[in-house]
Amino acid sequence: MSEPVLRIEGLTAGYGGAPVLRELDLTVGKGEVVALLGSNGAGKTTTLRAVSGLIKPMSGQILIEGRRAGSDSAHALARRGLAHVPEGRGLFFGLTVAEHFRLGYRGERLDTAQAFEYVPQLKELLNRRVGLLSGGEQQMLAVARALARGPKLLLLDEMSLGLAPVMVESLLPIIRKYADDTGVSVLLVEQHVHLALEIADRGYVLSHGSMVMEGSAETLRRDRQLLMASYLGRHAPESAN
Repeated sequence: MSEPVLRIEGLTAGYGGAPVLRELDLTVGKGEVVALLGSNGAGKTTTLRAVSGLIKPMSGQILIEGRRAGSDSAHALARRGLAHVPEGRGLFFGLTVAEHFRLGYRGERLDTAQAFEYVPQLKELLNRRVGLLSGGEQQMLAVARALARGPKLLLLDEMSLGLAPVMVESLLPIIRKYADDTGVSVLLVEQHVHLALEIADRGYVLSHGSMVMEGSAETLRRDRQLLMASYLGRHAPESAN
């Protein structure tokens, strides 16, 4: 078996010396879409922030393509092929859609043609300021800008936040198709559990900073009672075992 693109081993991380994650183990293989699930405060966003270099691990290690990444800056990790679409989208409301595709680290050129292949709706919005876009259009831009970077590892935090389910249903398949077409590895945090598992290969469930369940997306979809018991941080009923 080849080395996973992302490997997390024994990760403990948090803020101000207080751990939010405890001894987390997780992998994402090449071309895999992995869903990271759990209730609010479970540690999902903290996991993504640690992987992308926004916070430093207290212990454990993070490896990207077999190389340690826990001490690298967010800027250095971006150069190594990591793209992170944060909760809140990370956009500039005063800039136009077109101007967002001209933003990047020094020497970086975004492939707008590739982005528009997956999110063609943005072509008609190029000269519109982001502050005038709908929530769904803003999220399409955030995703398209990440795809335009041609990442090796893509982190997506709550794409559906504030969006109608019908918009989520149109966005998530874009991620699945992009992973299938390019081999990018995706770690996806998503509150709509059933929609995330429709496009994911595997899933992990966090509760209070610890891993409580993992398995194939098919297994998690099939055993919904066990999944929800784990998701809510409760013991699964005997009938689910």
